[in-house]
Parts: sequence; structure tokens; C-alpha cells
Amino acid sequence: MMRSQTEPEQTGSEQNAPEGHAPGRHGPPTPVVTADAVVVGAGYAGLSAALRLREHGLDVVVLEAASRVGGRVLSEERPSGPVVDHGGQWVGPTQKHLLALAARFGCRTFPTWETGQHIEVWHDGSRVGYAGAAPADGPGIADYLRITALLDELALTVDIERPWLTPRFAEWDGQSAGTFFRAQSTDPDTLVRLALAVQGVWCAEPREISLFHVLFYIRAAGSYEQLMETRDCAQDRRFTEGAAAPARAVAAMLGDRIRLGEQVCAVRWHGSGVRVRTTVGTVVEARRAVVALPPPATRSIAFSPALPEPRSGWIAHSPMGRVAKVHAVYPEPFWRADGLSGIATLYGSPPVGVVFDNSPEDGSAGVLVAFVYGDRADAWAGLDQERRRTAVLESLRAVVGGRALRPADYTEKLWAGDVFAGGGYAAYVTPGGWGGYGEHGWREPAGAVHWAGTETATVWNGYIDGAVSSGYRAADEIAAALAASGALAGKHG
Repeated sequence: MMRSQTEPEQTGSEQNAPEGHAPGRHGPPTPVVTADAVVVGAGYAGLSAALRLREHGLDVVVLEAASRVGGRVLSEERPSGPVVDHGGQWVGPTQKHLLALAARFGCRTFPTWETGQHIEVWHDGSRVGYAGAAPADGPGIADYLRITALLDELALTVDIERPWLTPRFAEWDGQSAGTFFRAQSTDPDTLVRLALAVQGVWCAEPREISLFHVLFYIRAAGSYEQLMETRDCAQDRRFTEGAAAPARAVAAMLGDRIRLGEQVCAVRWHGSGVRVRTTVGTVVEARRAVVALPPPATRSIAFSPALPEPRSGWIAHSPMGRVAKVHAVYPEPFWRADGLSGIATLYGSPPVGVVFDNSPEDGSAGVLVAFVYGDRADAWAGLDQERRRTAVLESLRAVVGGRALRPADYTEKLWAGDVFAGGGYAAYVTPGGWGGYGEHGWREPAGAVHWAGTETATVWNGYIDGAVSSGYRAADEIAAALAASGALAGKHG
């Protein structure tokens, strides 16, 4: 079992004292908890790591800075009735880790609504109706389809487990996706389509993201189509009680092993153990640690000794995406009666890039979710709340008509302003990041510190499913390391 004891609370100067220094007592005793492993972060990666560690028979403590579990998955029951997902929300049929976790805890899903005509809105206000992932004909569509087929072809050559062994690794990582796109086409409409695709998947602009990272990500999902389409693809289904339901179920099973409101501020690590301190003064001593945070969030932790240069370089090349997610709630999904699916893409100046029907399964309310990405998110976030609301509702009016201007409820989540996530959906890799730091900085343990998070996954990187599998991998690494050292003697699996 976890064991607790106390140590004297240290002043600022005493916290920097050499290991073994015995400070005097200047305040209430600081709690010390000992365990086999400590997990930093209670998003899906951290929760999955803790769950697997328990299955290995190991004692575990989970430290979470926020007052809730779920991380970048945030479900809320609105006063108007429906549950809305402010963060990750979908699951597809090949996302087997998340589906298995949901099934284990009885968390139901239902098909994403896509019946009816999808809409494209262009910079001149013109509307084009279509079915499927993209219209069969339209501005820039021929080159767009050719280039996305090329991306699929190139992605097939990516070594998903050891990306740095990919044949054209350095060439592809040395350029941005934008550079590659411009080399393939000069059609401005094609480039606008490709830009929205990058914004929608990575919440970044084509100039910002490594071409290799785009190809790696496509390979991790299985195909470009898997990333972009709805039925039988990444956006296939939603969770009846919100995407945080499986996370909450795992947390309920782990019980008081999870400590909420305890932000980790310092990690002292060495080859055989860690000593972790939180901002409320708790200290956890463990044989191993899993840090399951978005890469930039680890900058808030003082590591002693400093992290290896490849890891710090990787973090520097892994910014978070820029995205806001906005829900407008109506008494009913009125657009369905007009033959519209509620799915739309918007090009040009509107802040909104993509719209989906996010209504509950029974249609008891109508919910449209609007995504604001990249540069558009930066500009829109600078407006006051009323102007942001007006701009989003005008975008929705262009998709489904004037009734969109009168929602019964409206809520927005600007992920760049989230104090713990710092952006969404995930971190992407800038040009040169994989080549300079990937081999030893991506997920290679630093002493007793192991790394989890969807950014470390080889299957469905960037998605909830990738977060789940990354937690399992990190836990298995720890179990193997402890078994090899003989530290699991007497433990049961």
C-alpha cells in the first residue's frame, strides 16, 4: 500500500540545499508519500498509466494540477440540458484502446450525425453543398485530391516505431508542410483547402509544422481519409455522457490514489528513483515516475538535474496547437429539417473553420460546434466576448440560416488560455524537431522518469486513443525496468 509520513516544511533556501541536508523545522510538517510509481497528470495518458501500473501490482500515486481529471478532454452538462465536449470528443472504429476502455466501464457511444447536405462557405459568401469528405468538383479540388493522395503515398514509407529510420526523414523534416504544398501547386484555392486541413487536424498553419510530422501523423492514423472523414473514421462516434466518461470511471476505480489540485513543481530524479514535490507541499518518493503532460507543460517543473538536452530540445520544438471550441445550443436541430447535416467548412475571413452537429443522440436539443484554428484563433481571441460571440454566430448563420443567430445557450473554450494545457488539441512538431531531437528526446526515459501523452504514441498520435496507449506503454516500461532490477520481488501481477 501507499505509505505516508511527514518531513519538515522547507524555506526557499532550504529547498535548494544539497541532497541529505537536514533543514530545521520552520512550519507544519510536509506530507511525504512513498509508492512504487508516481504519475504526473490525470488526463487519459496519466490515468491509463496508473491503471496499468495497478494491474502490474504496483503502488501508484497520481498528481493532478486541476480540480478534475480528463486533461484535454472536458465534458460539461450545460444548464440548457445537453452535455458538451469542450475538448477531445470523438472515437473511431480503429481506435481500439479507447473503445476497449469505454467498453470496460460501460460507457456508451452513438454515431456522429452526418445525414444531409454538407456545406462549403467561400470567401465571397458562396455556398456549395456536397456529401462525403469533399465536393466532387469545386475550386482547387483536383490538385487538393492529388496532393493528399501523395501524402498518403509518402506516409506509407514512415517507420512508425523508429521514425528517424524513415528513408527521406531528414529531407521531409527539414521543410514545412507549407513549403511542400507550394512546391506541388500554385493554385490558391488548392492551398486554401490544404491550409484548412492542417488547421483542422493540427490546429496550426502549414508554415509552422514539419512535413515529416504530417506524414508521421497520417501513418499513425492509417490514412489521410481516416483523419478527415466521419463514418468509419476518426469522427465516427461520440460518447453519450461525454468523452470524459471513461476517464471519470477510471478515476473512480483509482480512488484516493489520485490527488487533485496538486501541481507538480519539482522533480529530483536519478537512475533508481524520484522525489516529486507539489505546489501545496506534498512530496512523493517513488522508484519511477511517469510524466503525462503536454510537452510544453513540463516547463513548469524544475527538474534536478536538468533534463537531457535531447528532451529539452524536443520540448522547444513541440508547441501546442491554437484552437477554440464553441458550442451554440438551440431548442432543436432545426437544420436537419432543411436537409442540412450541420457539417461545414468555411474558407476566407470568418473565424470559424469547421462546424459539426454536436446534438445529443435523441435530438432533444440542437447543438452546433464551431472550431476556430491557428491564425484565425489568434485574431478572434483578441476580441471581447460579445464580438467573439457575434462573429461565431454569423459564421453559423452562413451555414444553417438566420435561426443560428438566436441560440438558447452559448459557450466557448479557448484552449490557449487553459492554464494547464496551454493549447490544443496536441503539440505538433516544428521543422527540424524530429531530426534534431526525436531519436532521444521524443519518449526515451530520462533516468527514472518516463514519458506518456498522446504526443508519444505511434498509433493515433494526437488523439485520445493515442493518450491511452501511451499510458499503457509507459507503465509497461516501468514494470519491465523494476522487474529487471529485482524491485518487483514479492509483488503480484
